Amino acid sequence: MANTLKVYKTIQELRERYYKALVGKESLLKLIAEAEVSEQVYNSNAIENSTLSLEETDKILMQIEVDRYISEREIFEAKNLARVVTYIETKSKESEINFDIILSLHKMLISNIRDDIAGRFRKEGEWVRVGDYIAPNPLEVTNRLQKVITEYNSNTRESVIKRIARFHLGFEYVHPFCDGNGRIGRVLNNYFLMRGGYVSINIKFIDRMMYYDAFKEFQTKGKTKIMETIVARALTNSYHKRLAYLENKVIINLSEYAKKNKLSHANLINKAKRQTIEAFVERGIWKIGVDNKKK
Repeated sequence: MANTLKVYKTIQELRERYYKALVGKESLLKLIAEAEVSEQVYNSNAIENSTLSLEETDKILMQIEVDRYISEREIFEAKNLARVVTYIETKSKESEINFDIILSLHKMLISNIRDDIAGRFRKEGEWVRVGDYIAPNPLEVTNRLQKVITEYNSNTRESVIKRIARFHLGFEYVHPFCDGNGRIGRVLNNYFLMRGGYVSINIKFIDRMMYYDAFKEFQTKGKTKIMETIVARALTNSYHKRLAYLENKVIINLSEYAKKNKLSHANLINKAKRQTIEAFVERGIWKIGVDNKKK
């Protein structure tokens, strides 16, 4: 996916198929979105070192007792993020991103975890560090963050891949909050995408090392190539999943597909990871949609 323009063209084609297939199936799309909430929550929290598994996240969101001790913080992290993820489905259609919305999302995320910092940016004296990176002076937060948002909104001729990648890296570079920056940053990615008529993406925990490399590339070289690849693959993955359902395909595990077609499973996984075939991850398993006549 090195050729961003080529990938963007592919995404635009998938987007057109998606809107064509969506007609009359809005209720199915709603079910897909609802089913994805726990995956969004699990992956985003896991990137931030939550110990919850996907199954435990499911149980917490469904208010089912978990079989081990879970800290109150992790319970609120799961419930609060689920609330935020669900909320932006509607809010993104109503309003452009602004400071008030960002702060309200943060308050929703951090409430009952750290109420002293919920819903506000870092203030004087509140420095934060991520690894060996020290975020900018708290007094610079609002100006820097406004610049990141303005840059996203003004570069409308660029592909959404580049814009989202640059926004996300810029947002995390500013690190405007004392806590919750990564989760809010990933939520805002989807706010912008849905606001622009695209589907939401899910940056997965299994891709965390590549994700970390993207920040390192940005901090040391000022480049966005790795994050562009992450965003592009996540976006095509999301379209492939929705199209498999909306186009009434038979959804099977990629391993089964490989066996039936006498193909190398390892080779198919490699293609799936690069999104050169219409495969997608659902609850940690690679799947693919096939036409009824080909199943």
